[in-house]
Amino acid sequence: MTALSTREFCFDVLIFFISTFTLLGESKKPDPRLTFHVEAQPLHQQALTHDWHRFNGPHDNAVSGESHLQLDWAGAPPSLLWEVTKGDGYASPAISKGIVVMFHRLQGQEVIEGRDAETGNSIWQHAYPVEYRDRYGYLDGPRASPVIVGDFVYAHGVTAWLTCLELKSGRVHWKRNLGKEFQIPQNFFGKGSNPLPFGETLILNIGGSKQRSVVGLDLKTGDTNWVTEDEWGASYSSPCKAIIHDREVCLVFAGGESRPSTGGLLVIDPKNGKKLSRFAWRSKSFESVNAVPPIPLGKNRVYLSECYEKGSAIIQFDEALKPSVSWQDPNLNIHWMTPVVYQSYLFGISGRHQRGAQVFCLDFNAGVVKWREPITWSQVLNKRELSLQLFRGSLLKVGVTDNKFVGLSELGSLISVELTPKGWHIISTAQLFFSPSTWTLPALSKGLLYVMQNEKDRVSGTDARLLCYDLRKK
Repeated sequence: MTALSTREFCFDVLIFFISTFTLLGESKKPDPRLTFHVEAQPLHQQALTHDWHRFNGPHDNAVSGESHLQLDWAGAPPSLLWEVTKGDGYASPAISKGIVVMFHRLQGQEVIEGRDAETGNSIWQHAYPVEYRDRYGYLDGPRASPVIVGDFVYAHGVTAWLTCLELKSGRVHWKRNLGKEFQIPQNFFGKGSNPLPFGETLILNIGGSKQRSVVGLDLKTGDTNWVTEDEWGASYSSPCKAIIHDREVCLVFAGGESRPSTGGLLVIDPKNGKKLSRFAWRSKSFESVNAVPPIPLGKNRVYLSECYEKGSAIIQFDEALKPSVSWQDPNLNIHWMTPVVYQSYLFGISGRHQRGAQVFCLDFNAGVVKWREPITWSQVLNKRELSLQLFRGSLLKVGVTDNKFVGLSELGSLISVELTPKGWHIISTAQLFFSPSTWTLPALSKGLLYVMQNEKDRVSGTDARLLCYDLRKK
């Protein structure tokens, strides 16, 4: 498919103008989903900032180079600027050119919407019907996060609808029903792998029929540029870029639902989809999936982790791209979070269940786990002291010259913490809400932190929301 048919184009134009005039006609009416609290502080004159184009940030590694952030909340928690209710899903927001893009399921539709990044005001919205029910009882909305490339937004839905929209207007540029075209099965939890832009190509691990494992689509037209064939299906891990022996490659940690259970790392030439190498790494358990992104470690090495059996491994590639295991530890079993590389250390959260999850520090050059333990603290709620942990949360490295991190627990606790090879030290904590399934890495752009509350708050009763907090330092 290269473009919309004339009929589809006219229909989309009609819908766009109807939506635009509706929006203009209702511009003076309050947004029933939006609650605005306070204005953001001005950015520090010397603050380094960036946009947040994809679920793991500007460099696709859960590391932010933003500076002049307020991480000590002893006096008061971060200011909540605005909040907007959302529907089902686990997608994180993307931010660029002053627009924050949300992707969620609301009233039987997958909704992609652009809002003002500082005020939360609605700018545009696009929605389409979706039929999906999670057979394990998890949320029925999208898992993959929107991706912004230049002036366009790409959203990969839970049933493999792929939509390209104009960032400023929300107008449909092209769309494809990949699920139907490639005969993609639902798998355990629907589609969840985030697309990866590379040059003029958008790379997706789709796991379609006829062993169509990975595809590269033209960013501008949606045309299929290439297909990588392999029996390993689609996982919930997301492709990433790496340099191996001075060659730019795409790493795809494939392996979803299959009998017998198979999967592992595919090394692909992102220019043409040619399969360069293959390394099996997947639990034999049927219910297991690969969900952690592969992590490039430099010196032609890649870190992999799965949760149910094999745990973690460091894979070394020789000049012919032949892989071998240089280190492994079955006890470091990351479920889904993206571990963070800082200097020669890897920081991650290991554990299959909420209870028993532990933060760890791995010296990946020496192959030594420096420490592994839960990060804990006490919180007073309604005159009761609670013992809280990071559990199976997420970690975001902030700053480029120190060891500070922001952590978000799966129950809605926000912490700022120092992580070193010697251990951890909490700087501050703030309980944003008490809600399970807070598994989405926060997004940070221009000193504002965007947090997804995916389920109802079990204490206050507030519905699922996107919340925007001010971390700008005066």
